[in-house]
Amino acid sequence: MMMRQIAITVILLSLLFILSPSAYATDIRYCDKKTDYEVKVHGVEISPDPVARGQPATFSISASAGNAISSGKLDLDVAYFGWHVHSETRDLCTETSCPFSIGDFVISHSQVLPIFTPPGSYTLRMKILDANKRQLSCVAFDFSIGFGSSMAANFLM
Repeated sequence: MMMRQIAITVILLSLLFILSPSAYATDIRYCDKKTDYEVKVHGVEISPDPVARGQPATFSISASAGNAISSGKLDLDVAYFGWHVHSETRDLCTETSCPFSIGDFVISHSQVLPIFTPPGSYTLRMKILDANKRQLSCVAFDFSIGFGSSMAANFLM
């Protein structure tokens, strides 16, 4: 009987941990640790975290540039449990204010993921390219899409 109570407690605590919002920025990894990228990415904040299907999600990437940037592209690749599921290219200047000079800036993108998006672990890889398609940075970070439906999340709030 005691083992069953412990098992139930562990399961409930695990679910609470998985479904609760994160209060800290997401860790980033550079694609090539040996490369000295011109744009340094400091962190990513995802709201809400985990992302809720059918609800707006915002990804805010804080970075700094070693040189002024007047235009560019973001190449995005998304993997679900390691399997490539989505690619897109976005205009850098629609995600941040261009031109910007040397120093800090934020790339911010909001998107509603379809309600049928599978829950689980995803990895997003983002390349920042200048107007000449020269790679200024490349980072990857993980994010989760929640297991509950958007109606269940609204009910709990």
